[in-house]
Amino acid sequence: MADLTTEFCGVRFKNPVVVASLETTNSPDLMKQAFDYGAAGAIIKTLTDIDDMAVLTMNSKYCIMDDRGDIIRGKVPRDFKFYSRSGYSSTYYKDWIPDLKEIGAYARDRDAHLIGSAGARDIDGWKDICRIFEDCGLPMVELNFGCPHPAMMPGVHGGSMIGQVADVAHEVTRQVCEAVGIPVMIKLTPDQTTPVEIAKAVKEAGAAAVTATNRYTGFAVDIETGQPRLGGPAGIGGTWTKPLTLRYIHNIYRDVGIPIAGSNGIFDHRDVVEFLMTGSDIVEVGSVLMIKGMKWLPNIIDGLERFMDGHGYPDLESMRGIATKASVQDYSDQFRKARIHAAVNHDTCQNPTCNICVQMCFYEALSQNPAGSIDVHPDTCIGCELCLDVCPFDSISMEPTTEQQMAEGYFRIPDGVYEKPGKFATRRNNMETIRLNSAGLAAE
Repeated sequence: MADLTTEFCGVRFKNPVVVASLETTNSPDLMKQAFDYGAAGAIIKTLTDIDDMAVLTMNSKYCIMDDRGDIIRGKVPRDFKFYSRSGYSSTYYKDWIPDLKEIGAYARDRDAHLIGSAGARDIDGWKDICRIFEDCGLPMVELNFGCPHPAMMPGVHGGSMIGQVADVAHEVTRQVCEAVGIPVMIKLTPDQTTPVEIAKAVKEAGAAAVTATNRYTGFAVDIETGQPRLGGPAGIGGTWTKPLTLRYIHNIYRDVGIPIAGSNGIFDHRDVVEFLMTGSDIVEVGSVLMIKGMKWLPNIIDGLERFMDGHGYPDLESMRGIATKASVQDYSDQFRKARIHAAVNHDTCQNPTCNICVQMCFYEALSQNPAGSIDVHPDTCIGCELCLDVCPFDSISMEPTTEQQMAEGYFRIPDGVYEKPGKFATRRNNMETIRLNSAGLAAE
């Protein structure tokens, strides 16, 4: 059985799954549910002294959309968009003290951790909130430099506005780290072009880890009414953001060397695996719990354990960062990889009734012949793999191109870089040509 335990910022976690800071952690009872369902940690909804951010939460709005941008009514699919407007905890931060102590003890009894989250008006507020977390026995705190909503609140400076300015992020981090003795992690915003630079800045300031990332600021439209959903810009997340988030985790893991809590794009255990393989130490699960409930947590945790057992990973460390380590540094590394070309399995290929691959070959390396089969023209096949992806019958494979084959005329990048004119003169993927060479269409 795989070992799911991990150490993050000097704190032992029984598994890498932590509930992110959002509505599901704005209630003591819900946080207790998270621990009962197996979460190794839960980050309280950001505590604040900013009145407007508490009022914003009391005016929260939520919109769950499908891949067409329509409201989902009923079962939520994997590919959902979570569009919402919400603020920080609507309970004043000092009024949380009794609950922090009780929930923290409840978590410890279940080998889990309650983690703080702070978002304040000024540096004194940041320090005061974080000291309360420390005094209440919480093992670490997350500074919310990623929330997308403060930028929409008149007079409020916080969240992603701090997270976009390296000097400000550095100074707030530095002063909080000097004020408390517990590890401080920084929640980054994707609403910028330099999250890696912000990660470097907060690391230099003493941060123990970063969370990558909070949600994006989005804009959604109801095309039936011509009105913006939720009245205008709002935070947006969901599984569609995962490749974008993983890009930031990949870069931070490779270039910064700071522990990472991955967040933004997790639905089930498969996503957790991707985050771990990219470089996350733990993961923060958020939006999916808003639509599935805390009972969804065992699906993620148990699924992760089954995956690791089934794929021979004895522990989390054996997976961590393996995809990033295997990744090219830049495209020039990719260019140096061995050439490949397409090969067709004529026993399973459904041509002439199917000619998707021919239509989708933009290098005219595939054609169908009058005998009713697909020909590969390796002199123009660059090995792009698009035909492999669109074939519905798994009838195409990519084969290594040998030096001998390239000497015989298979495609190779020309010494002069630019190709000679006439490469696309064959018109192989022209519909008239496809019809003429299709035995099926000819029979019709």
